[in-house]
Amino acid sequence: MSFTLLPAVDVADGQAVRLVQGEAGTETGYGAPREAALQWQRDGAEWIHLVDLDAAFGRGSNAELLADVVGELDVAVELSGGIRDDASLERALSTGCARVNLGTAALEDPEWCARAIARHGERIAVGLDVRIVDGEHRLAARGWTRDGGDLWEVLERLDRDGCARYVVTDVGKDGTLRGPNLDLLQSVAGATKAPVVASGGIAEVADLVALAELAASGVGIEGSIVGKALYAGRFTLPEALAAVRAVQPAGRAAG
Repeated sequence: MSFTLLPAVDVADGQAVRLVQGEAGTETGYGAPREAALQWQRDGAEWIHLVDLDAAFGRGSNAELLADVVGELDVAVELSGGIRDDASLERALSTGCARVNLGTAALEDPEWCARAIARHGERIAVGLDVRIVDGEHRLAARGWTRDGGDLWEVLERLDRDGCARYVVTDVGKDGTLRGPNLDLLQSVAGATKAPVVASGGIAEVADLVALAELAASGVGIEGSIVGKALYAGRFTLPEALAAVRAVQPAGRAAG
């Protein structure tokens, strides 16, 4: 078993940025997306999580720029942001990315999402962006500006449709450097047979080790997206990769 780290490159107005709790207007800029992605590749990343924030918020598109970035990388790319119809899906897949991450469309257009899953299988992941309010698990849509329904009901539907993978984010944790919501991730992984990619809140290497240990114990978490902590210099990608690779499957000693 290998636990996969996916460094994030979120793009707004042609620049690599990070948000706080997904809110437009909270961007901190980190330069050219191409340079950020190539740096993660040089540092040993096997995957890059590449997001078009302008498309996600419905305020524009960085499609050509993202296609150029995918074309320059030798590693697998998960492409996300504003993929809501056949045209945007085909454009995203045609970049050569390994898979796309559907968000709003999976909530607002279930029939279209089901057809996309049936047609493209493993190349489709669905992002479940969760806002926990008074004990209820609600999904966030349209760049986290609208309610997208009950998490568990949507998860059950997507499982029936054969969704291959989920990217699960606690909106309240994203970009805050306060640690991931392990309870939420375990609950989702326990409710589906599909693998889960964790997202949001990673602050230190210990957070990634905790996730990798859950995965090693049999919980269906196969990796984690890492964003702000890397950009803020909390740790380096090589440090994180070494730490999660050192985690041993349950019942097997290191050495």
